[in-house]
Amino acid sequence: MAVGPVPIVVGVGDIKNRSQKVEDAIEPMQLMLQATLKAIQDIGLSEEKAQTLQSAIDSVSVVATWTWNYHDLPGLLSENLGVKPGYKVLSGQSGNSPAKLFDESARRISLGESKVAVVTGGEALASCKSNDPCSSRSTVDTDVGSTAHKMPPPGWTPLDKNARKMDLSDVSVMGKRTLHFLGLPIHVYPLYENAFRAHRGQSISENHQESAQLYADFAKVAEKMPLAWNYGQPAATVDAIGTVSKKNRMICFPYPLLMNAFNNINLAGTCILTSTDYARELGIPESKWIYPLGGAGTRDSSNFWERPNFYSSPSISRSLDAGLAASELNKENIDIFDFYSIPKPRQSEKRASLINTPSCFPIVPKLACEHLGFPSTNPPKPITLLGGLTSFGGAGNNYSMHALTEMVRVLRSGKARTGLVLANGGVATYQHVVCLSSYARTSPYPTANPLPEILDDAPVPAIEEKPVGEATIETYTVQYNRDGSPARGYVIGRLTGNGARFIANHKDPGTLLQLASTAREPIGRRGWVGSGGDGRNLFGFEGGGKL
Repeated sequence: MAVGPVPIVVGVGDIKNRSQKVEDAIEPMQLMLQATLKAIQDIGLSEEKAQTLQSAIDSVSVVATWTWNYHDLPGLLSENLGVKPGYKVLSGQSGNSPAKLFDESARRISLGESKVAVVTGGEALASCKSNDPCSSRSTVDTDVGSTAHKMPPPGWTPLDKNARKMDLSDVSVMGKRTLHFLGLPIHVYPLYENAFRAHRGQSISENHQESAQLYADFAKVAEKMPLAWNYGQPAATVDAIGTVSKKNRMICFPYPLLMNAFNNINLAGTCILTSTDYARELGIPESKWIYPLGGAGTRDSSNFWERPNFYSSPSISRSLDAGLAASELNKENIDIFDFYSIPKPRQSEKRASLINTPSCFPIVPKLACEHLGFPSTNPPKPITLLGGLTSFGGAGNNYSMHALTEMVRVLRSGKARTGLVLANGGVATYQHVVCLSSYARTSPYPTANPLPEILDDAPVPAIEEKPVGEATIETYTVQYNRDGSPARGYVIGRLTGNGARFIANHKDPGTLLQLASTAREPIGRRGWVGSGGDGRNLFGFEGGGKL
């Protein structure tokens, strides 16, 4: 059987600008440029051949940055690289983008549509937050809106005022659901965590301890990762992560601050892909070659209330299964491990495996582990290369780019043969899986993503806009004030009479306190829902009849 061009990764580069002084601020495009030049240097070619490879770049794929609004970021980066690629693309605003762009670049090389492809992304959110020179947004302090500033840091590309800005509506509900103030990542991921806990029959304390242990394990990985934003600082302990305090205040139940993503970083990463034929022509040593084996991705409904349930993720499960199948693998074949993140394997273990999930909140790796059939704490296979978005740093949409670059390094080292990266985005909305290996697949790279763009084949409950009557809680969360007091309850419920789903806020202080209590599981409890008079639905435990 004839095999076309075989895609390989030949160069990877990462840049971290730890300084947060305004005079040291480096804009995202420049960070990406530095990471790309570092990736070219990583290939190990002579200066002449490195220039030949750089001149041959015909594909530039860029992960959209949160930090700065550019008129044409892929074009600007290409101009600074001195190339005129025939293919340029800027991703959407979602954390699945690095894996998706990587998979698409490998496919284009395999189809002969590209010779040398650059996949890159970067953020300078730490410089922006410290010096207030540009638009930024915190994933935690949602009461603070974005602020436009007239003067960028010295030397930055002028702000494109006409560019579409990163906005909370990219990842939050639209329309009438905003009446309930519900839809940000800090809200929706807790909805999943609480439903997942109840579905598994965990107590609230057991679930909280599990999350704290998971993130403490991740912090230990980041502690030893030079690229991690917290590198050089002692890893947060289980007690520090799990204990709610002034420094670790509750954000939305059940997640305190240290279980939320930390995005204020200055990081960029790049992968350079080409074919085995062109690598041989340039004399790139095979020790640098890492093979993309395949990938797959899809998404659940952007309207989180229109999903089948809140204790599983069809997009995660289907992307994992299809990504493995497209790569001609099963989960037992994933055999990459990171020595500095786990204890030495038992003598009976010839291989250890790693599934690297972009853990912006604990629920994402938990859902992936649940589907793959192993626990998220003390798993038989380590589940992070980098240490998660809290300890490593969120890197905006670009976290999984650093997972890909580190995966390449570990595979090159010969410590393992195969690895998998799962990239998550939105509010558990967008997923993309890619598998990489130190050996080539025996058949051509898949010619298409095997999954549909959106999953719509699972039954979803009817949605009741104006629910009235007896109801039960399907899932919930509580948002907290800065002083640690509960501020607002959010309920996803089901009407007892017809099973229709609805969104509501808490009806009264008593209901809010019961939702915030850890003494009794709220999910499955009965109450009453109706209109509060301002268009919002209100759910209460006490009293029936009209609200």
